[in-house]
Amino acid sequence: MIRLETDVNLQTLNTMAIPSVASFFYPLSCPQALPELSTLAASKSLPVRTLGEGSNLVLPDKVEALVLHNKIPGIDVLDETNASIDVKVGAGENWHEFVCWVVEQGYSGLENLALIPGTVGAAPVQNIGAYGVEAGDFIVSVQAYDLTTNEFVVVPKRDCQFAYRSSLFKTRENELVITSVTFRLNKQFVPVLGYGTLQELASDKNLSPKKVLQHIVEVRQQKLPDPVEIPNAGSFFKNPVVTLDEFRRIAESFPDVVSYAADGGRKLAAGWLIDKAGLRGASGPGGVGSFKNQALVIVNPEKAGADSVLGWADQVCRKVFELFGVRLEIEPRRW
Repeated sequence: MIRLETDVNLQTLNTMAIPSVASFFYPLSCPQALPELSTLAASKSLPVRTLGEGSNLVLPDKVEALVLHNKIPGIDVLDETNASIDVKVGAGENWHEFVCWVVEQGYSGLENLALIPGTVGAAPVQNIGAYGVEAGDFIVSVQAYDLTTNEFVVVPKRDCQFAYRSSLFKTRENELVITSVTFRLNKQFVPVLGYGTLQELASDKNLSPKKVLQHIVEVRQQKLPDPVEIPNAGSFFKNPVVTLDEFRRIAESFPDVVSYAADGGRKLAAGWLIDKAGLRGASGPGGVGSFKNQALVIVNPEKAGADSVLGWADQVCRKVFELFGVRLEIEPRRW
């Protein structure tokens, strides 16, 4: 029989260190427990929320729900060809540790996504991405438990609705509990070096996935604060996509605007916009502010509540819109 914990403090389970209490809580290490957990939640008229490492999340003061702390483990090889290998990974596995495992095994594809905080189960929800690569590029299918039908389902890639920082699992976040993700990894290394300082590696004739991973780890550690030392949720804003006309308007006033090609327009670097708005290193009530080394990151050194965090985010959005006429959208999920 499953026993739920009550009134559990989630402050140490979210990287923003926001004080929050879950009315009911259960550490989920086995998918087979989900049918009973779903029944329990329904009997108490509670919604279900799934928590990984809390690295891309803004929590309220009180979570009136059954919070499942997803700790499902496992890495299993399913299939292999001359060109690729399919690997099924438990949703509770640490993402960066999995990426390191991939590289250590001699496979490639995910090295650009090194050091992104969170779990494997969170990767398809946000369709995490960095340096020209997205998790959805390598996902074959996602295994989940559907709380609306009380059955286990397998969602093939074509039905995952992957988009920029979005997916089916984000729109149905409170209905689907991800239990594992199947990836197809490359055996032949095809580096993606179009972003930032990765271009410096293009001349390396002995370039390997391990070298790319190490380079990205170094860059991210220089730019981004360690959540253990300075609470943060990583990149707090999506890079906005504007039309070509809007881009030309902005470029006339700001010729040094940082942008990238995007379908139907240009993708602007949100960190650059925030920096230009004079907010890098600035802070507001509760000590919440924009990180001094990377304006895209909101830090919460005094462990303030969600109101202070979201209040600062609103101020950033307002300042950027006033200066550029561009609306920013926050990246972390909100419960």
